[in-house]
Amino acid sequence: MNVLYAGDPAQWPRYQPALAAAFAGAGIDATIACDLPPADVDYIIYAPNGPLSDFAPYTRAKAVLSLWAGVENVVTRVPAHLPLTRMVDQGLKEGMVEWVSGQVLRHHLGLDPMINRTLGWTKAVPPLARQRTIGILGLGELGAACAAALVALNFKVHGYSRRAKALPDVTCHSGPDGLADILKVSEILVLLLPRTPDTENTLNAETLALLPKGAVIINPGRGALIDDDALLAALNSGQIQHATLDVFRIEPLPQSHPFWTHPGITVSPHIAAETRPETASMVIAENIRRHMAGERVLHLVDRQAGY
Repeated sequence: MNVLYAGDPAQWPRYQPALAAAFAGAGIDATIACDLPPADVDYIIYAPNGPLSDFAPYTRAKAVLSLWAGVENVVTRVPAHLPLTRMVDQGLKEGMVEWVSGQVLRHHLGLDPMINRTLGWTKAVPPLARQRTIGILGLGELGAACAAALVALNFKVHGYSRRAKALPDVTCHSGPDGLADILKVSEILVLLLPRTPDTENTLNAETLALLPKGAVIINPGRGALIDDDALLAALNSGQIQHATLDVFRIEPLPQSHPFWTHPGITVSPHIAAETRPETASMVIAENIRRHMAGERVLHLVDRQAGY
């Protein structure tokens, strides 16, 4: 069996040993390489930043396994007849939980003025976590994991998803009315929705106005979830106190973009949840094992929903 690595070529030296170890652990005998003849390839490990753009020559391919959690740039490239899986792995999940928890605590505790030494000896005592409401838009694998971590820290956590969900100790909302309801109570709002035509500009002038005055926005999800101009206007008016952004419509964020210089914005270079070869390779190997055995694969993309 032949497995093609068609991700970022610069990452191949890291993925090669990790994939070999994961396949051996799953009992799969395969040739894993980044330069296989297309007609000989059985499975494709894929990322849009890799060299593969034309799937037509891969006539023997049985499935495409994405290395990215977000698949909005993958769905349109992979032929519809090929099963497509997205990346959900323990390392990515842990990284997102740690980043989101850290940013929430940073804003909850009001650390920036102390770090910047703008308060002097003025005391600004934060409320307790149980007195602070955190909203999470998106309750998929990553959103649910972040919600559980914030519940464990004793925050009041509300979550929103397209379809109704139930999570322990989380007040769950869904549908158009649910979105308005969660925005109205979220003092700190975390965005973890997928990017689809329905979620683009979820935060716009109208929805930003629903948030409590002085709310904080944390976006490690997708840049297109926020209308950039509306966010800047909300910051300038004081409706939004601060926005910590890890994702953007154009990446790297152009140096001329006003986000770089706005005092109410923290720019983070898309580091909230990085795919790690060691853990991602185990997910890839397990999915190939499942597919070969006729079992249900993990994290199969719903082409109609877009994620």
